[in-house]
Amino acid sequence: MSTQEWFTTGVSREPDQALALELVRVTEAAAIAAGRWVGRGEPDSGRAAATVAMHEHLTSVPVRGTVVIGEGGQDDTPALRIGDDVGFGDGPECDLGIRVGHGALSPVKDVPNSLAVIAVAEPGALYVPPPAVVVEKLAVGSDCGDVVDITRPVAENLRAVAAVKGVRASDLVVAVLDRPRHRELMNEIRAAGARVHVLQGGDVAGAIAAARSESSVDVLLGTGGAEAGVIAAAALSCLGGSLQVRLRFAGVDKVLHTGDLLRGGRVLFCATGVTTSELLRGVQNRSGRISTESMVLCSKPDTVRMVRSEHRFA
Repeated sequence: MSTQEWFTTGVSREPDQALALELVRVTEAAAIAAGRWVGRGEPDSGRAAATVAMHEHLTSVPVRGTVVIGEGGQDDTPALRIGDDVGFGDGPECDLGIRVGHGALSPVKDVPNSLAVIAVAEPGALYVPPPAVVVEKLAVGSDCGDVVDITRPVAENLRAVAAVKGVRASDLVVAVLDRPRHRELMNEIRAAGARVHVLQGGDVAGAIAAARSESSVDVLLGTGGAEAGVIAAAALSCLGGSLQVRLRFAGVDKVLHTGDLLRGGRVLFCATGVTTSELLRGVQNRSGRISTESMVLCSKPDTVRMVRSEHRFA
């Protein structure tokens, strides 16, 4: 099958499922590169190695892409900067959101990356937040999107979710990033009767877990980077989940929903586990073989693929 046949015909030439499977090779390469640094106490080195690997592999992907959410601004990273053009130069035009260092913690805890992620959408579809903005986040599955409101008290939202699911609040599991700033939030969740599931990596995996029926996580709450929120929104738009973020900075107090963060069109999302998270198994090394686990999501048609790969090295 030729490259041209892989893409949707017509004027828009939207990204499609075949492209998603091309992109999973890129996230696999990034995860493997980062995985070599796990346990060495140098999380920044893992992030840098993953960035370089992703950049190199993106050059062979048949898209005309622009990085709108990347690994830094114009001058502080050697590759995958915001505004960079990526791809082979053929195929659909698209915007890319990239995360290869999401979930970075201190060298003591040494979780350099929980996921290597690429989100692809039509030009202009991905919301681009101001740099380094921290937002409040609330993620739930498709059954609860209409009953929660990030501006309401935690207990009220949890009661609403429990009512929809037909369970008690004590049966709910709420994912929260393991950060000192979330101590009060965790106390509120427990006071409402729910259980806290502590996220050791980043909150993208937690948000996706909240939207998957197979997961034990019912809700994601907490604060985190706005750009990671957009990446999560891309995944949730494919899964039918709901994400709300509340921006409060410089006099701004605004709530954005999934449809505001991802404005229509076809969406592709690929993620490969670096270290094991709520979503995916991490990179595993076994005598010359490396195994990876990835998730590939497409919004049109609505598909979820789990990809387990074995990479053999001489």
